[in-house]
Amino acid sequence: MLPPDWRHCSGGYTFADKTGGSKSSLLLFWRKTMPLDAILLTALRRELENSLLGAKIDRISMPEKDVLILSVHSREQGSRRVLISVRPGSARISLTEQTMDNPPQPPMFCMLLRKYLIGARITALEQPLGERLLILRLDTVDELNCRGEKTLVLELMGKGLNLLLLDGDGHILDCIRRVDYEDPNRRALLPGLFYTLPPQQEKPSFFRTAREECERLLARADRTQPPDKWLLDTFGGLSPLLCRELALGGWERLSAALDALRARIDTGDFTPVMISIDGMPKDYTFQPIYQYGSRAGLTEFSSFSELLDTFYRKKDQQENLRRRSADLMRTAKTARDRLLRKIAAREQELLETEKREEYRRRGDLITANMYRLKRGMRSFEAQDYYEPDCPTVTVPLDERKTPQQNAAYNYKLYNKAKTANRMLTELIAAAREDEAYLESVLDELSRAECDRDLADIRRELVNAGYIKEKTQGKRQKQPAARKPLRFVSDSGTEILVGRGNVQNDELTLHIARRTDLWLHVQKLPGSHVIVSQAEGEADEETIRQAAVLAATYSQAKTGGKVAVDCTQVRFVKKPSGAKPGRVIYTDYRTIITAADEALAERLRKD
Repeated sequence: MLPPDWRHCSGGYTFADKTGGSKSSLLLFWRKTMPLDAILLTALRRELENSLLGAKIDRISMPEKDVLILSVHSREQGSRRVLISVRPGSARISLTEQTMDNPPQPPMFCMLLRKYLIGARITALEQPLGERLLILRLDTVDELNCRGEKTLVLELMGKGLNLLLLDGDGHILDCIRRVDYEDPNRRALLPGLFYTLPPQQEKPSFFRTAREECERLLARADRTQPPDKWLLDTFGGLSPLLCRELALGGWERLSAALDALRARIDTGDFTPVMISIDGMPKDYTFQPIYQYGSRAGLTEFSSFSELLDTFYRKKDQQENLRRRSADLMRTAKTARDRLLRKIAAREQELLETEKREEYRRRGDLITANMYRLKRGMRSFEAQDYYEPDCPTVTVPLDERKTPQQNAAYNYKLYNKAKTANRMLTELIAAAREDEAYLESVLDELSRAECDRDLADIRRELVNAGYIKEKTQGKRQKQPAARKPLRFVSDSGTEILVGRGNVQNDELTLHIARRTDLWLHVQKLPGSHVIVSQAEGEADEETIRQAAVLAATYSQAKTGGKVAVDCTQVRFVKKPSGAKPGRVIYTDYRTIITAADEALAERLRKD
């Protein structure tokens, strides 16, 4: 059932004022492709009610053209900041702790909002049942101290993202993205027009569908299709993520899963959860998710605002880092691919040197039968005394050469192939070392957390000769070395993790004590992990958690079970001339474990 202030029309829902005056409202509408589905929005609305009801808007800013910040204050909650974004890919509303720089000149729409909404007080948050729609009601005060009401509308509908300000009668005062009449597939959104919401979806909302009707729909369902697709096509208000989770048990358990979801909604049993895949924020929801198995890291938060703020902050950071690391990634991949082509060519050459024993055998047979050979012969038959049964073999000759010259020529080919075999074996081994090093650099880049990490990796590639250093004037002073990542196990033991190859060397060879434990994922690039034993031997749970960290901060983070080797630091040595991060070790034991982003996040202390 919709609130009494809303009436249905052919265009969706329109605003109706029951008192004849104006009323301020904030509308939010999400399509199914957004992770912020109707159920999560319900949980978010309940949370925001506790923080925003009665709060007064003190400041309004637009740090970006599609991001709005409302600074509010209340006696109970103090000062809070509300972020409203219509940016594609990160549209949302939440409380935020982020700080953003404002442009020198605020946009015209921001100035309009300041004119009408500064001093407004939030009186109610409402969500029409089953709709991805949020209404924030505001009482306003104008410059003459006259009380009134306005409406702020936020649409979050794919390509139709928009933010509109309405007067008390529901007419558009202005919007961020104006839409004229030229596009027949979209509603006109222009100042002066009466605002109408988008049409409803044809499928029923899960919120408004009784359990008995759900059972009837389920009984008539085409069970040849996947159950998650049926859910998505049948009900509104359910995100694809939630549909996949409900369908994990198949058709047989789908009814029970829907009942459990309905009970969760009725009781308000919501848990803010962020899902990370391979260390990257993937999605968020209101309950634990199991569809990704061990690949996913689940992080719970104390509030949905904290969840949204953290999710999009990390997503923005990683996207910015991805763009800035693209050049370094391309340099490392190009060098690695060139190296792989060189290795393939040399391995083919090495394969050809396997014929060297045949050349020596021919030379020996020619020498042994020299007495019966003469110039002009193309071949001869002789007993091969290299074989146990001494079979008769045919030995080819160069008719232009004397027997002595034929023997010398075959010995020359043998010696040449023997030398080539030794050199190629050494070159291939060195190239494999370089390949492993470049793979470790790519692993470093995949785990870079900030610009400082990228700068350290670039300096490492410069020192390794993969990037030419630009010398412009006075040489810049190098920044102080960063400290390793610091973790504390559940038993209180300190665990240090290297950020990259150079720091791995520093951590293992200079920072760690000889009696400390050293861990590293087996036969893959990754961080060196040090478990402090300054206060005695580490317990098994600490060692297990350190092994999980070694898997998490390695190339193995994307896989399942992985082997992690553990030994004391005194058994770890660095070969002379080895690349950064390259060590050898002995006297180790192997622990089978798997990466766990959530555990790493919980134990991290730096």
